[in-house]
Amino acid sequence: MAGAYDDRDGKIWMDGKLVEWREANVHILTHALHYASSVFEGERCYSGKIFKGHEHSLRLIESARLLDMQSPYSAEEIDAAKTAVLEANGFKDAYVRAVMWRGSGEDMGVSARRNPVRMAVAAWEWGSYYGDAKWQGAKLDIAKWKRPSPETIPTAAKAAGLYMICTMSKHAAEEKGCSDALFMDWEGYVAEATGANIFFVKDGEVHTPLADRFLNGITRQTVIQMLKDNGTAVHERRIKPEELDSFQECFLTGTAAEVTPVGQIGDWHFQVGDTTRKIAEEYENLVRA
Repeated sequence: MAGAYDDRDGKIWMDGKLVEWREANVHILTHALHYASSVFEGERCYSGKIFKGHEHSLRLIESARLLDMQSPYSAEEIDAAKTAVLEANGFKDAYVRAVMWRGSGEDMGVSARRNPVRMAVAAWEWGSYYGDAKWQGAKLDIAKWKRPSPETIPTAAKAAGLYMICTMSKHAAEEKGCSDALFMDWEGYVAEATGANIFFVKDGEVHTPLADRFLNGITRQTVIQMLKDNGTAVHERRIKPEELDSFQECFLTGTAAEVTPVGQIGDWHFQVGDTTRKIAEEYENLVRA
Protein backbone atom coordinates (compact mmCIF):
# COMPACT_ATOMS: atom_id res chain seq x y z
CA MET A 1 0.00 0.00 0.00
CA ALA A 2 1.36 3.41 -0.92
CA GLY A 3 0.28 6.99 -1.40
CA ALA A 4 -1.18 9.64 0.86
CA TYR A 5 -2.79 8.33 4.01
CA ASP A 6 -6.20 9.74 3.08
CA ASP A 7 -6.21 8.16 -0.40
CA ARG A 8 -5.74 4.41 -0.13
CA ASP A 9 -7.68 1.23 -0.72
CA GLY A 10 -8.77 -0.77 2.30
CA LYS A 11 -10.98 -0.69 5.38
CA ILE A 12 -10.90 1.34 8.58
CA TRP A 13 -12.95 0.50 11.67
CA MET A 14 -14.86 3.60 12.77
CA ASP A 15 -17.43 3.92 15.54
CA GLY A 16 -18.33 0.25 15.55
CA LYS A 17 -18.19 -0.71 11.88
CA LEU A 18 -15.80 -1.14 8.98
CA VAL A 19 -15.91 1.63 6.37
CA GLU A 20 -14.07 2.29 3.15
CA TRP A 21 -10.66 3.90 3.77
CA ARG A 22 -11.46 7.10 1.86
CA GLU A 23 -14.78 7.49 3.68
CA ALA A 24 -13.31 7.46 7.20
CA ASN A 25 -13.74 11.22 7.71
CA VAL A 26 -14.73 13.68 10.45
CA HIS A 27 -16.31 17.13 10.37
CA ILE A 28 -14.12 20.24 10.32
CA LEU A 29 -15.64 21.29 13.67
CA THR A 30 -14.49 18.12 15.42
CA HIS A 31 -13.44 19.16 18.91
CA ALA A 32 -10.16 17.24 18.76
CA LEU A 33 -9.01 19.20 15.73
CA HIS A 34 -9.35 22.48 17.62
CA TYR A 35 -8.48 21.50 21.20
CA ALA A 36 -6.32 18.33 20.93
CA SER A 37 -8.87 16.22 22.82
CA SER A 38 -7.49 13.01 21.36
CA VAL A 39 -5.58 9.95 22.54
CA PHE A 40 -4.10 7.13 20.50
CA GLU A 41 -2.08 3.93 20.45
CA GLY A 42 0.56 2.63 18.07
CA GLU A 43 0.93 -1.14 17.88
CA ARG A 44 2.70 -3.67 15.69
CA CYS A 45 1.26 -6.88 14.35
CA TYR A 46 3.76 -9.69 13.72
CA SER A 47 2.70 -12.77 11.77
CA GLY A 48 -0.96 -12.04 12.44
CA LYS A 49 -0.65 -11.28 16.17
CA ILE A 50 -0.53 -7.81 17.75
CA PHE A 51 2.25 -7.66 20.33
CA LYS A 52 0.68 -6.87 23.71
CA GLY A 53 -2.47 -5.65 21.99
CA HIS A 54 -4.65 -5.93 25.09
CA GLU A 55 -2.21 -3.84 27.14
CA HIS A 56 -2.41 -1.16 24.46
CA SER A 57 -6.22 -1.26 24.55
CA LEU A 58 -6.19 -0.79 28.32
CA ARG A 59 -3.76 2.12 28.01
CA LEU A 60 -5.96 3.78 25.38
CA ILE A 61 -8.89 3.69 27.80
CA GLU A 62 -6.72 5.04 30.63
CA SER A 63 -5.35 7.84 28.43
CA ALA A 64 -8.92 8.82 27.59
CA ARG A 65 -9.82 8.87 31.29
CA LEU A 66 -6.86 11.13 32.03
CA LEU A 67 -8.24 13.56 29.43
CA ASP A 68 -11.70 13.40 31.06
CA MET A 69 -13.13 11.22 28.30
CA GLN A 70 -15.03 8.00 28.93
CA SER A 71 -14.27 5.28 26.40
CA PRO A 72 -17.41 4.06 24.61
CA TYR A 73 -15.76 0.66 24.21
CA SER A 74 -14.24 -1.94 26.54
CA ALA A 75 -10.69 -3.22 26.06
CA GLU A 76 -12.10 -6.46 24.69
CA GLU A 77 -14.20 -4.58 22.14
CA ILE A 78 -11.16 -2.56 21.10
CA ASP A 79 -9.17 -5.78 20.72
CA ALA A 80 -11.90 -7.14 18.45
CA ALA A 81 -11.92 -3.95 16.36
CA LYS A 82 -8.18 -4.26 15.75
CA THR A 83 -8.54 -7.88 14.72
CA ALA A 84 -11.37 -6.96 12.34
CA VAL A 85 -9.24 -4.29 10.66
CA LEU A 86 -6.31 -6.64 10.14
CA GLU A 87 -8.55 -9.35 8.72
CA ALA A 88 -10.46 -6.94 6.46
CA ASN A 89 -7.21 -5.66 4.97
CA GLY A 90 -5.48 -9.03 4.83
CA PHE A 91 -2.52 -7.88 6.93
CA LYS A 92 -0.24 -10.25 8.82
CA ASP A 93 2.59 -7.79 9.52
CA ALA A 94 1.40 -4.24 10.03
CA TYR A 95 1.31 -1.14 12.18
CA VAL A 96 -2.01 -0.59 13.97
CA ARG A 97 -3.28 2.84 15.01
CA ALA A 98 -6.23 3.10 17.42
CA VAL A 99 -7.42 6.64 18.11
CA MET A 100 -10.14 8.05 20.38
CA TRP A 101 -11.31 11.66 20.29
CA ARG A 102 -14.03 14.14 21.15
CA GLY A 103 -16.10 14.61 18.04
CA SER A 104 -18.37 17.38 16.85
CA GLY A 105 -21.58 17.96 18.77
CA GLU A 106 -23.52 20.61 20.64
CA ASP A 107 -20.39 22.20 22.13
CA MET A 108 -17.74 24.12 20.21
CA GLY A 109 -15.51 25.67 22.84
CA VAL A 110 -13.06 24.54 25.48
CA SER A 111 -15.82 22.64 27.28
CA ALA A 112 -17.21 19.71 25.28
CA ARG A 113 -19.09 17.50 27.70
CA ARG A 114 -22.06 17.13 25.33
CA ASN A 115 -19.94 15.99 22.40
CA PRO A 116 -19.62 12.25 21.67
CA VAL A 117 -16.38 10.36 22.20
CA ARG A 118 -15.53 8.62 18.95
CA MET A 119 -13.02 5.97 17.98
CA ALA A 120 -11.32 4.52 14.92
CA VAL A 121 -8.76 1.82 14.15
CA ALA A 122 -6.58 1.78 11.02
CA ALA A 123 -3.67 -0.42 9.98
CA TRP A 124 -1.02 -0.30 7.30
CA GLU A 125 2.16 -2.07 6.32
CA TRP A 126 5.17 -0.23 7.70
CA GLY A 127 8.83 -1.17 7.87
CA SER A 128 11.59 0.10 10.13
CA TYR A 129 10.77 3.43 11.77
CA TYR A 130 14.35 4.69 11.44
CA GLY A 131 15.25 2.96 8.17
CA ASP A 132 18.90 1.90 7.96
CA ALA A 133 19.57 3.60 11.30
CA LYS A 134 17.93 0.63 13.01
CA TRP A 135 21.06 -1.38 12.23
CA GLN A 136 23.75 1.28 11.86
CA GLY A 137 22.90 3.49 14.82
CA ALA A 138 20.56 6.48 14.72
CA LYS A 139 21.83 10.04 14.92
CA LEU A 140 19.93 12.28 17.35
CA ASP A 141 19.72 16.03 17.68
CA ILE A 142 19.13 17.79 21.02
CA ALA A 143 15.64 19.30 21.06
CA LYS A 144 15.32 22.93 22.10
CA TRP A 145 11.98 22.12 23.77
CA LYS A 146 11.64 20.50 27.18
CA ARG A 147 9.35 17.75 28.37
CA PRO A 148 6.78 19.49 30.63
CA SER A 149 6.21 18.92 34.34
CA PRO A 150 3.44 16.43 35.26
CA GLU A 151 1.88 19.36 37.14
CA THR A 152 1.20 21.11 33.82
CA ILE A 153 -0.16 18.32 31.63
CA PRO A 154 -1.18 14.62 32.00
CA THR A 155 2.19 13.16 31.01
CA ALA A 156 1.01 9.58 31.65
CA ALA A 157 -1.48 9.82 28.78
CA LYS A 158 -0.61 9.00 25.19
CA ALA A 159 -2.32 12.19 24.11
CA ALA A 160 -2.11 14.00 20.78
CA GLY A 161 -1.33 17.38 22.36
CA LEU A 162 1.86 16.04 23.94
CA TYR A 163 3.28 15.36 20.47
CA MET A 164 3.18 18.95 19.21
CA ILE A 165 6.76 19.62 20.35
CA CYS A 166 7.76 16.18 19.08
CA THR A 167 6.79 17.07 15.52
CA MET A 168 8.58 20.40 15.73
CA SER A 169 11.71 18.82 17.21
CA LYS A 170 11.81 15.98 14.70
CA HIS A 171 11.48 18.42 11.80
CA ALA A 172 14.42 20.42 13.18
CA ALA A 173 16.43 17.21 13.61
CA GLU A 174 15.75 16.02 10.08
CA GLU A 175 16.92 19.38 8.70
CA LYS A 176 20.28 18.63 10.39
CA GLY A 177 20.49 15.14 8.91
CA CYS A 178 19.41 13.41 12.13
CA SER A 179 16.83 10.67 12.58
CA ASP A 180 15.31 12.02 15.79
CA ALA A 181 15.79 14.37 18.71
CA LEU A 182 16.42 13.86 22.42
CA PHE A 183 14.36 15.79 24.95
CA MET A 184 15.49 16.95 28.35
CA ASP A 185 12.80 17.46 30.95
CA TRP A 186 11.89 20.80 32.51
CA GLU A 187 14.58 20.32 35.18
CA GLY A 188 17.29 19.58 32.61
CA TYR A 189 17.51 15.80 33.03
CA VAL A 190 17.54 13.40 30.07
CA ALA A 191 13.96 12.37 29.23
CA GLU A 192 13.17 10.61 25.93
CA ALA A 193 13.20 10.90 22.15
CA THR A 194 10.24 12.27 20.17
CA GLY A 195 8.53 8.89 19.95
CA ALA A 196 10.71 6.46 21.88
CA ASN A 197 12.26 5.85 25.29
CA ILE A 198 16.03 5.89 25.69
CA PHE A 199 18.56 3.56 27.35
CA PHE A 200 22.30 3.78 27.96
CA VAL A 201 24.91 1.10 28.66
CA LYS A 202 27.97 1.50 30.87
CA ASP A 203 30.26 -1.40 31.79
CA GLY A 204 27.56 -3.94 30.99
CA GLU A 205 24.88 -2.26 33.10
CA VAL A 206 21.89 -0.37 31.72
CA HIS A 207 20.74 3.10 32.75
CA THR A 208 17.44 4.67 31.71
CA PRO A 209 15.53 7.79 32.80
CA LEU A 210 12.93 7.23 35.49
CA ALA A 211 9.56 7.24 33.71
CA ASP A 212 7.57 9.31 36.17
CA ARG A 213 7.44 12.45 34.01
CA PHE A 214 6.87 11.05 30.52
CA LEU A 215 5.06 8.06 29.01
CA ASN A 216 6.28 4.74 30.41
CA GLY A 217 6.31 2.87 27.13
CA ILE A 218 5.02 -0.69 26.88
CA THR A 219 8.14 -1.62 24.88
CA ARG A 220 10.25 0.09 27.55
CA GLN A 221 8.68 -2.01 30.28
CA THR A 222 9.10 -5.17 28.20
CA VAL A 223 12.78 -4.52 27.52
CA ILE A 224 13.54 -3.70 31.16
CA GLN A 225 12.03 -7.02 32.24
CA MET A 226 13.94 -8.88 29.54
CA LEU A 227 17.21 -7.31 30.68
CA LYS A 228 16.53 -8.20 34.31
CA ASP A 229 15.60 -11.76 33.36
CA ASN A 230 18.99 -12.01 31.64
CA GLY A 231 20.75 -10.89 34.82
CA THR A 232 21.58 -7.40 33.50
CA ALA A 233 21.47 -4.65 36.11
CA VAL A 234 18.99 -1.90 35.17
CA HIS A 235 19.11 1.49 36.87
CA GLU A 236 16.00 3.65 36.46
CA ARG A 237 17.12 7.09 37.62
CA ARG A 238 17.63 10.76 36.82
CA ILE A 239 20.37 11.13 34.21
CA LYS A 240 22.24 14.39 33.72
CA PRO A 241 23.27 15.40 30.17
CA GLU A 242 26.93 15.60 31.21
CA GLU A 243 26.82 11.87 32.01
CA LEU A 244 26.32 10.96 28.35
CA ASP A 245 30.08 11.13 27.80
CA SER A 246 30.53 8.16 30.17
CA PHE A 247 28.18 5.75 28.41
CA GLN A 248 29.46 3.28 25.82
CA GLU A 249 26.17 2.29 24.18
CA CYS A 250 22.75 3.81 23.65
CA PHE A 251 19.47 2.51 22.22
CA LEU A 252 15.85 3.53 21.80
CA THR A 253 12.72 1.49 22.44
CA GLY A 254 9.16 1.90 21.23
CA THR A 255 6.43 0.12 19.32
CA ALA A 256 7.51 1.83 16.10
CA ALA A 257 11.22 2.01 16.94
CA GLU A 258 11.31 -1.54 18.40
CA VAL A 259 14.93 -1.64 19.68
CA THR A 260 17.07 0.79 17.68
CA PRO A 261 20.75 1.48 18.44
CA VAL A 262 21.94 5.08 18.66
CA GLY A 263 25.32 6.05 17.28
CA GLN A 264 25.34 9.76 18.08
CA ILE A 265 23.50 12.35 20.19
CA GLY A 266 24.71 15.87 19.52
CA ASP A 267 28.49 15.68 20.01
CA TRP A 268 28.35 12.42 21.97
CA HIS A 269 29.17 9.15 20.16
CA PHE A 270 28.23 5.58 21.05
CA GLN A 271 29.14 2.15 19.75
CA VAL A 272 26.57 -0.40 18.63
CA GLY A 273 27.78 -2.87 21.22
CA ASP A 274 27.01 -6.36 22.48
CA THR A 275 24.34 -5.37 25.00
CA THR A 276 22.36 -3.43 22.40
CA ARG A 277 22.70 -6.10 19.74
CA LYS A 278 21.67 -8.85 22.14
CA ILE A 279 18.54 -7.14 23.46
CA ALA A 280 17.53 -6.10 19.93
CA GLU A 281 17.81 -9.71 18.76
CA GLU A 282 15.95 -11.06 21.80
CA TYR A 283 13.17 -8.52 21.38
CA GLU A 284 12.82 -9.48 17.72
CA ASN A 285 12.54 -13.13 18.72
CA LEU A 286 9.98 -12.31 21.42
CA VAL A 287 7.58 -10.35 19.23
CA ARG A 288 7.69 -13.00 16.52
CA ALA A 289 7.39 -15.99 18.87
